[in-house]
Amino acid sequence: MANKIRLVVGGIEYMVLSEEDETFVRKIGDDLNKKLDDIKLANRYLSTTMVAVMAALDYSEQLAKCKEECEHLRLQLKNAVEDAACARLNGEEARREILRLSEEIKNQRLG
Repeated sequence: MANKIRLVVGGIEYMVLSEEDETFVRKIGDDLNKKLDDIKLANRYLSTTMVAVMAALDYSEQLAKCKEECEHLRLQLKNAVEDAACARLNGEEARREILRLSEEIKNQRLG
């Protein structure tokens, strides 16, 4: 069920429908307000639209970097899982060889 949340972003009130928890949505709104304020302070002559576009570009860049990092981590995890599977197979092979050699030693002692 979607939550209806009233947010003020950049001085404008919005009604937001979200499946997310209200606390989470409010945090996102607070983060966006801080970002807009920081950009306004650093660039006093930008229009409201330009400030919003600058914020959108910054968030888009962050998202792209996060996606890239996520893909990198996914690949590392896949490689680690494959390495673990190989190690498990090698361990099983080693255990079988140990058992075989133990039996061979036992048979030589008895024979």
